[in-house]
Amino acid sequence: MSTIKTVKKPSSKVSEILQDYKLACESREASLLGRKEVFMGKAKFGIFGDGKEVAQIAMAKAFKKGDFRSGYYRDQTFMFAIGELTIQEYFAQLYAHTDIEADPASGGRLMNGHFATRMLNEEGEYNSVVENRNSSSDISPTAAQMPRLVGLAYASKLFRQTKELKGFEELSINGNEVAFGTIGNASTSEGMFFEAVNAAGVLQIPMLISIWDDEYGISVPKEYHTTKGNISKVLAGFQRDNEENGFEIFTVCGWDYEDLVKTYQKAAKVSREEHVPTLVHVQEMTQPQGHSTSGSHERYKSKERLLWEQEHDCIVKLREWILENGYVEAEELDNIEDQARKTAKEAKNAAWKAFMASIKEDERTAIDLLEQAQEQSSHSGALKSIKSNLEGTLNPIRMDSVKAVKKALRVLKSEDIPARKQLQDWVRRIEKENFERFSSHLYSESSQSALLVDVVEPEYDEDIKLVDGREVLQACFDAALARDPRVFAFGEDVGKIGDVNQAFAGLQDKYGELRVTDTGIRECTIIGQGIGAALRGLRPIAEIQYLDYLLYAIQILSDDLATLQYRTKGGQKAPLIIRTRGHRLEGVWHSGSPMGMILNSIRGIYVLVPRNMTQAAGFYNTLLQSDDAALIIECLNGYRLKERVPVNIGEFTVPLGKPEVLREGEDVTIVTYGSMCRVIMDAAEQLQEEGISCEVIDVQTLLPFDTGHSIVESIKKTNRVVFADEDVPGGASAFMLQKVLEEQEGYRYLDSKPITITGKEHRPAYASDGDYFSKPNTEEVFDKIYALMAEANPGKYPDIY
Repeated sequence: MSTIKTVKKPSSKVSEILQDYKLACESREASLLGRKEVFMGKAKFGIFGDGKEVAQIAMAKAFKKGDFRSGYYRDQTFMFAIGELTIQEYFAQLYAHTDIEADPASGGRLMNGHFATRMLNEEGEYNSVVENRNSSSDISPTAAQMPRLVGLAYASKLFRQTKELKGFEELSINGNEVAFGTIGNASTSEGMFFEAVNAAGVLQIPMLISIWDDEYGISVPKEYHTTKGNISKVLAGFQRDNEENGFEIFTVCGWDYEDLVKTYQKAAKVSREEHVPTLVHVQEMTQPQGHSTSGSHERYKSKERLLWEQEHDCIVKLREWILENGYVEAEELDNIEDQARKTAKEAKNAAWKAFMASIKEDERTAIDLLEQAQEQSSHSGALKSIKSNLEGTLNPIRMDSVKAVKKALRVLKSEDIPARKQLQDWVRRIEKENFERFSSHLYSESSQSALLVDVVEPEYDEDIKLVDGREVLQACFDAALARDPRVFAFGEDVGKIGDVNQAFAGLQDKYGELRVTDTGIRECTIIGQGIGAALRGLRPIAEIQYLDYLLYAIQILSDDLATLQYRTKGGQKAPLIIRTRGHRLEGVWHSGSPMGMILNSIRGIYVLVPRNMTQAAGFYNTLLQSDDAALIIECLNGYRLKERVPVNIGEFTVPLGKPEVLREGEDVTIVTYGSMCRVIMDAAEQLQEEGISCEVIDVQTLLPFDTGHSIVESIKKTNRVVFADEDVPGGASAFMLQKVLEEQEGYRYLDSKPITITGKEHRPAYASDGDYFSKPNTEEVFDKIYALMAEANPGKYPDIY
């Protein structure tokens, strides 16, 4: 007797399943087409999320309005599922379409697979993040999304537990938001991953980590990456129990639709309601096209593995499950697949058409101008060849037109014809437009930019007494915490003892453990905690205890925070203030001043180098009114030096990019900053006794550097310049030299060679003699400046030694 298979009647559940199947198929087709576009030369590189579709659809079902994602380049299906990415936008990014309407995530600045939502409007103000499904902006370095994830989740804890934040409903609804993170199995080998997991377990924050496990990291199998070949087994010690906090850990197969949906609902519920971090290890995933367009996975996977991947492809398994349950006939699924191919292809074609149209207008104008030049010039043959080459370029891009026009202008350099001026005007216009396309928003361009904060001078009572410098900072931080409930400070030893130099002394007792808090020794995730919290509208002050230890966090500062406004073209901001202390104190690892490394690593973050604690306090006040990120380096040896506390300690500001003349002089300009100011001032006094008048300038901020070009005005007077700091030779002194002599054209006014006075190439040795002979000292400064003057006038300044 034959049996007849019954097809279940349509229901809301079946409809949802079929929608999910449709989305999975569309995403897969986008991946397949994307790879072909790269191989056809229409895109530079492709990295895709195929094989991860079903798990990401399940995760998206648990992702609610107000939640945040911190993921990586495999998450396209998730972004489709939450409605924050279209297939056309996906291809626009693949083609590098430099328009935020086409590619809202990055305006063509990031390679494909780097996702983000626009959290800011055109004025740089927050959109209603609680009404949106939010994604922080992805970066390529593996596991670098994890430190930021800690901060995104930590913000929910603050919003829930800090009563003063209850009025900020546009940023959070009682801290109900979960921060979802994704990472590949191989990337869990990174130290940042373990540091973030440990921090989350300690903090007990609503963080849900998904590990996409396809058993490979490019060509390297799991046994080279993970102890026991299984990351959830490695992390088993983090599992919470009835007596101790920790994680709730889940494991599930990446092809099991039903189990995935249930698992994510349960995990998200635990994180959202209990504020407990959860981890979902999604195993048995596949990678149908290998790692990226850089190569084929057939090179390194066995035939058996490749066959297993075909059989366990999550879309294949979802199709089998739908048919086994009799939800629909195979023909309906075939139709869905056919339509998915059509949908993806149409979106791809629309993206390509829009991309080319954005370029063609400038190309057409260039060709027209070249034709006019050809008609007017005596070099018509050469110009005709240039024009023909441009016209014949297959899939031209912007640089093709620029190259052609500049080549033509070289031909026309000696001809006075109208077309030459038109071509020159075209170049100037295009350079301006391309700066906006490719180079804008390194720093804030909003009305809240740190460069636009009003200057308020410090005010003092007549009978004010001198106090330790750390008390000036203490009063400043007290005022900031009282003024704005979004401000909180954290770092090693910041809470209970008020930091190692006591600038937060007593403030934890006054404002509570959440507003002034200690952390573990984990510099990377201290910064990540600050980035994520700042992304969500809070105003964190993250302390790295000593500048020497900034190296633990330099990668995340450089790759994540410094690039954030730039890589989203003003779509996201994280106005984090990083507080640290550096320059001379004691020994190899407590007197660092690696300023050249910092300056060259973190463009996009302002670098402030106050000479005393009053200037530092003014900078904090400035930054807390702005939406820029900044690093403030206080002087390690200045906390016990005596200063006056301004009566307007919470209001006065110090402008960025404006040097201060500490001493006027006529013979030589000395440019310096930080702890070196005292050394230079001492040397200047002694040089004055020899008849040498020194003008001493404290640059105050290295990024930005002398925005008004005031230093060159000093050089016009003295005709000599010295750059002095504690960095290694060729470090920040070379940076300052380039800024003044090249950018400000200070070389025009020099009568003597410029010189630099720096620390030695090695780290500073221990004890007072070690400091003296490793770092610039008063006698060295005196000797070098005296020698500079002696070279110009040996009769007046005879040899001393």
